[in-house]
Amino acid sequence: MNLDKAPQLTTRLHGSRPSWTEDTDVVVVGSGVAGLTCALNLRESGFHVTVVTKVEIDDGSTRWAQGGVAAVLDPADSPESHAYDTSVAGVGLCDPEAVRVTVSEGPDELRKLINAGARFDRDDDGALQLTREGGHRARRIVHAGGDATGAEIQRALHTAVLRDPWIRVIEHAMVLELLQDDSGHAAGVTLHILGEGVEHGVGSVRSRAVVLATGGLGQIYQNTTNPAVSIGDGVALALRAGAEVCDLEFVQFHPTALYLDDHEGRAPLISEALRGEGAHLLDGDQRRFMTDVHELAELAPRDVVAKASTARMRDQDRPHVWIDARHLGETMLTGRFPTITAICRDHGIDPARDLVPVAPAAHYSSGGVACDLDGMSTIPGLYAAGEVARTGLHGANRLASNSLLEGLVFSRRIAQHIAKTQPEPGPPLTMTGHGRLVHHDAPGRIRQAMTEGAGVLRSADSLTATLGQLARAGAPGPPQPKPDTWEATNLHTAATAVAYAAGLRRETRGSHWRNDHPDASPIWLGNLHVKLKDNGRLSHEFRPLQERPHT
Repeated sequence: MNLDKAPQLTTRLHGSRPSWTEDTDVVVVGSGVAGLTCALNLRESGFHVTVVTKVEIDDGSTRWAQGGVAAVLDPADSPESHAYDTSVAGVGLCDPEAVRVTVSEGPDELRKLINAGARFDRDDDGALQLTREGGHRARRIVHAGGDATGAEIQRALHTAVLRDPWIRVIEHAMVLELLQDDSGHAAGVTLHILGEGVEHGVGSVRSRAVVLATGGLGQIYQNTTNPAVSIGDGVALALRAGAEVCDLEFVQFHPTALYLDDHEGRAPLISEALRGEGAHLLDGDQRRFMTDVHELAELAPRDVVAKASTARMRDQDRPHVWIDARHLGETMLTGRFPTITAICRDHGIDPARDLVPVAPAAHYSSGGVACDLDGMSTIPGLYAAGEVARTGLHGANRLASNSLLEGLVFSRRIAQHIAKTQPEPGPPLTMTGHGRLVHHDAPGRIRQAMTEGAGVLRSADSLTATLGQLARAGAPGPPQPKPDTWEATNLHTAATAVAYAAGLRRETRGSHWRNDHPDASPIWLGNLHVKLKDNGRLSHEFRPLQERPHT
């Protein structure tokens, strides 16, 4: 497939006609930090909220987060310093206003999370313990349980949601389509309950607004730190509804996922906080190599470390590099990094005595559904928060520990905007569109194509091959709509959009590295917006930074 030819995708996930309908004020799709925080903030304004999650409430990415929450709490630190570090990591594409609101409003949102019951690590004097991670020039990261921050945040938010009788949680429910009224305003969702019971099957939830908080799309690759649910559902749903997505080419690969010969599924993460405390990266010859690459060495931004590791692995024909944490000692490793230490030991590796094999893995999508500073997409009443959203905070590469912070800040901003505007959409219209579904056995071929041609290292030839393979993998499946074909179709849609955007951006910037265009170019100092047209073809528009609107 030619890179200049737009791929064609399905415009509808059709299922059976809804057999039941219920009404609520706001539907939140997703149950991680962004979704649950948004639901709690909406309740403060008196809204009834329905949270829909594809699996169980705690099965998303949040609970796996080993890194922390970045927030300026030290008087010696400043929001300006945090903004600077964020912008450096974003390589020129961060939206300054999105950065400003996040770093300035973030500390208060963290305090609210603490008031909601989240327990973060503290020093002996009771003060919050501040640590440093890659790309940060100050200690401004708070953790919980050493390297179990996400699990603690998820626990606290889950507990708070369970206490509120006006937050309804529907588990094992896959959202199929966005409902819209005759003006295009979001008016609810259709969904399929995947379990048994009265509500089993396809139904619809009508609402004033819809918030997407579905997480990332790391499962479009063979090796990822994301859980199995992170297949790009939110991006696919937004595209089918006619919303714009942006910056999808910027997929961040975490440089240090545990490498296992027989690994399948989610790769265990070896947090960069380990490098923040002094662990070193070694190549196949057990030599440090990051000192020759970047002034921050192992604490360089993630894209720099992932690229350097991948290049060294290819040069040496090795499947991984090493992390050396032996000099940190048993006490430090078991006290500060109990989860990492336990995971390694479960696989026969003792980080206090052994080198730990690591390799880059798809970790975070800096792009997503294009949003303004209130989290609203290009469709009125449709909002996005967390990893599924492209707020402009991350630019071309996310700074470590800014993702949980972004989820906290923008979830509150979304709730405030909904409360301020009090949207009242009209009745939903019947959905129309081309409903071709991808075959249920396509995901393996999709992941292989993306890994080989649209992973850490990319080129015109590799991306052309990837898009061709994706087109073949997207051949129609059996006519019966069912969950595995819906998921395969969403995975295919998200993967194709990422590869399409990567083929369009002919430069190297942040987490997007083109071997055939190895330098950043001022011509590409802007954002690629992608949209799915009524005929099922992807279209794009490049918007230079000076044309970017601010809200």
